[in-house]
Amino acid sequence: MMQRKNLSPYVWLSIAAAVVTIVLKMWAYFYTGSVGLLSDALESVINLVAAIVALLIIKIAAAPPDDDHAFGHDKAEYFASGIEGTLIFVAAVGIVCTAVPRLFAPQPLESIGFGLIVSLVATFINLFVGIILIRVGKHHHSIVLEADGRHLLTDVWTSIGVVTAIVVVSLTGWIILDPIIALAVALNIVWTGFQLIKRSALGLMDTAVTPETCENIVKILDGYVATQGIDYHALRTRQSGARKFISVHILVPDEWTVQKGHDLTEQIENDICQAVPDSTVFTHLEPLEDPSSFYDLELFRRQ
Repeated sequence: MMQRKNLSPYVWLSIAAAVVTIVLKMWAYFYTGSVGLLSDALESVINLVAAIVALLIIKIAAAPPDDDHAFGHDKAEYFASGIEGTLIFVAAVGIVCTAVPRLFAPQPLESIGFGLIVSLVATFINLFVGIILIRVGKHHHSIVLEADGRHLLTDVWTSIGVVTAIVVVSLTGWIILDPIIALAVALNIVWTGFQLIKRSALGLMDTAVTPETCENIVKILDGYVATQGIDYHALRTRQSGARKFISVHILVPDEWTVQKGHDLTEQIENDICQAVPDSTVFTHLEPLEDPSSFYDLELFRRQ
């Protein structure tokens, strides 16, 4: 198994960005009194907690296989998404509790111009860091970094919505828009939290690799079928954090020697690993003309 790249510096970047944006957004809230900006700041607090959790999870996921975890620790990454999604729900509750009283007793906003400038600076920081995390996460197949980056971009759109609402309030005097936008922010981040928890649950349930990845695997296997006179079945895949596990049964002509069959499966495994980064491939060699070779098409072997 290849040594995973140390991704901790990117998580530290996310932590630093979260701290800076929390300070800036809370500063903007105290100057303006906008619960929209407060809701935006609370989401940044969630970003900070999520980044700290991600730092711990990445270190666990990068640990090599051991006696108790022979397939590695990559699946630990899904816990980060689940924890982050749960924390987002907590933030949403806090936003609602703050915004609802303002619906019945709206309060005027103060120092709007300064507050907007501070909020926009924080927004650009999140945009910059979010794009970096997504790119690095995709390149290294890290669900933790990618989820953290996407959450930051969600925060960016939230901030843009809040800033737009405050501008409208300043132009029209409709101060009721401030708590309404705060509640809209709460609904938006609840959706984000639901998506993260769903993704975490699917990963823990051994969800298959993406259709595009599976298509690449099938293309390689079909190539050997066409040129080597073999067949295959029982192709199964699962995603475990950054790592992908692929299992397939290779059926070869009965007259082949064990050595020849072994050499072929080694070549197939190597080709798949080259086409699918961070993959572990298991092949099971079977005689093509033996009826018992087809008893294990399902996950649980037919008796």
